Amino acid sequence: MSARDESWFDDAAGPLIRPYTVTGGRTRTDTFGLDLLTLVVAMTSSAQAAQLSPEYARVVRLCQQPLSVAEVAAYLELPLPVVKVLLSDLIEQQHVIFRSSQPVTAAPDERILQAVLDGIRKL
Repeated sequence: MSARDESWFDDAAGPLIRPYTVTGGRTRTDTFGLDLLTLVVAMTSSAQAAQLSPEYARVVRLCQQPLSVAEVAAYLELPLPVVKVLLSDLIEQQHVIFRSSQPVTAAPDERILQAVLDGIRKL
């Protein structure tokens, strides 16, 4: 469901509620270290989400299947910092859980690179 399908969207004027209004003006929450690749999934059902405020309910309904933070932001058509704030609030309230991506190592493992090179030479 896009923001254009919501009743609070007016094609001529744009969104009647500005994105940062839904977070109370908050733009940063680094508590959980959410990045673009962090996967989130709802622990609350879509039916139970009806008890939440509309912004949070949209996120919970969307996250019934695992999605990355970037996908959630794209589907909601909201800026990434706003989505991170919403997700952080939902994680704190235990409506959503997350799994961070593996940290990227500084340099690739030399043994793996050598094995790839040896495999290419055998071709």
